[in-house]
Amino acid sequence: MNGSLVKISKAPSIRRMPTYLHKLVEMSRSGVDIVGAPELARYMKSNEIVVRKDLAITGATGQPGVGYKVNDLIDAIRRFLNWDNLTDAVLVGAGSLGSALLGYEGFEECGLRILCAFDANPEKIGGTVHGKPVYALGELRDFVRINQIRLGIICVPASFAQETADILVSAGIKAIWNFANVSLKLPDDVVVQREVIAGGWALLSTCMRDGEATTAR
Repeated sequence: MNGSLVKISKAPSIRRMPTYLHKLVEMSRSGVDIVGAPELARYMKSNEIVVRKDLAITGATGQPGVGYKVNDLIDAIRRFLNWDNLTDAVLVGAGSLGSALLGYEGFEECGLRILCAFDANPEKIGGTVHGKPVYALGELRDFVRINQIRLGIICVPASFAQETADILVSAGIKAIWNFANVSLKLPDDVVVQREVIAGGWALLSTCMRDGEATTAR
């Protein structure tokens, strides 16, 4: 069975890291130098113990009775997430979802740079989406090899996802971000994260039905 990111023991903490980072960057820009666990806990709608455990896995240490240095904490989280390095990626499927991802300007702040897209639609091939070139699927292997790409993003319909994954793996891709709602069969040395867009809505919809005021972050 291939490596799945959702199975790692620290996954809940890791998923919270971007939210911490967003808050900390805002504080830094406002000139705030020190932040305490209680303040972060209020922002996260969590408790201090969870916050301290989350931040501890980054290697960050606070001063008792004082708190954490904001900029040091930002650096620690970015290093832990590997966002202090820029990861190049290719995207397969330049449809509505793929186009939206290509146009999202926040990825590079998160250490991700999508270089281009690949598609099987002749009407898309040779054009650009949000300034990113769209190539024929047959060009993917050479592009990945020449540019030494390790990450592939799948935005094709579920019925084409496995075939797309096989092409990516054969090209040398070692990590896949899968936006198709299907479980992929991959080699053991390929790690995959599956994103189910409807999952967030399912949680929100259920909370609305049950009258819950908040959802898990």
